[in-house]
Amino acid sequence: MTSLRLATVAAGGALLALALAGPALAKSARCYTSNDGYYTCNFTAIEGDGSFVIRARGYPTYTLMIDRPGVAWGDVAFGGRSLSLPGRFLRQRDDGACWRNPEADLEICAW
Repeated sequence: MTSLRLATVAAGGALLALALAGPALAKSARCYTSNDGYYTCNFTAIEGDGSFVIRARGYPTYTLMIDRPGVAWGDVAFGGRSLSLPGRFLRQRDDGACWRNPEADLEICAW
């Protein structure tokens, strides 16, 4: 197989993989934050590593990005403004759907 043909096949395969991957879909979830209490939200998995975004009308949007297993960093967006949260979030051993940030005194859960 020539180099040009190999490149064409590889490019086609990459395009097919992108087409099949599609956009991330939000799923309805029950959320909790220590700032906002319990509420219904939309949960969207991102990055394929456990990172996620939770959104709900009338509430801030929280994003947690996995740094390494059990450890994440986060940010919050409200009113069109996004802020990085200080410190790291640690996955809770008693409920893996919950992440706690002792420095920001904030817990985020999504079930």
